[in-house]
Amino acid sequence: MIFLTGSTGFVGASIISFFGAESILKLKKGDDLNIEMASTIIHLAGKAHDLKKTSNSDQYYKVNTELTKKVFDAFLESDAKIFITLSSVKAVADDLVGTLTEEHKPNPITHYGKSKLLAEKYILSKEIPSGKRVYILRPCMIHGPGNKGNLNLLYSIVSKGLPWPLGAFDNRRSLCSIDNLIFIIKELIEREDIPSGVYNVADDEPISTNDIISIMAESQNRKSKIWKAPKGLIKFLAKLGDLFRLPLTTERLNKLTESYVVSNRKIKHAIGKDFPVSIKYGLLKTFRSFQTNVQ
Repeated sequence: MIFLTGSTGFVGASIISFFGAESILKLKKGDDLNIEMASTIIHLAGKAHDLKKTSNSDQYYKVNTELTKKVFDAFLESDAKIFITLSSVKAVADDLVGTLTEEHKPNPITHYGKSKLLAEKYILSKEIPSGKRVYILRPCMIHGPGNKGNLNLLYSIVSKGLPWPLGAFDNRRSLCSIDNLIFIIKELIEREDIPSGVYNVADDEPISTNDIISIMAESQNRKSKIWKAPKGLIKFLAKLGDLFRLPLTTERLNKLTESYVVSNRKIKHAIGKDFPVSIKYGLLKTFRSFQTNVQ
């Protein structure tokens, strides 16, 4: 039996769909932490990164740090054997040069990242009782059917037949398919030979924003329209956006064109199996699920 927090989120719903509702005990808001019947704890509940910057910073620590402490303490006192929690690559770095590995020294800037890191440190500070296993997973941006997330803006541009004007910017980003994440969780639950620890989670290959645009177009049976407007012009327009509150700002431009490559070598070595989904297949599956929602 799996005790699950965060069951209403995208990952939580995917876990319930995969393992079956009959094998899940869900923690609902206001419920007591009653995990006596569970052999596995999957802790997903958390406050997501607020892109609009309207959240009270205390909420990050209340949910991401303190709730994690309570759930983990309950696990230590229970008969459950496996604890899996989702942290984030942003617990380590908001901006990145090179490739992120588990050996990277954490230096988060946002309250979201700091609160996730504090939860990690608490878990790692505790001695794991014999017979128990503890896994901290750090996924990058998770994609999957129905979960638009940060891909929504790009998809709306492609679905309207508009050209993508940032083709001159060459970047590489790691993403994480929900299918690959569920596969990893399943392996961690079913096998006893995977060591406890912290693991980055990402698809095998990083991808450029231009390639994402092309895959979006392919999912709609369109030809991609990618313009390579001069970088200097785009950066100037972004600065105007900062001044006049236009859709394209310097911050948004950086988010759309930055590189953030995450190594999955440690988790793949521990599992010793190929992931079931390539990044292109996973993205096609994701984007095709959007089509029914396009007006």
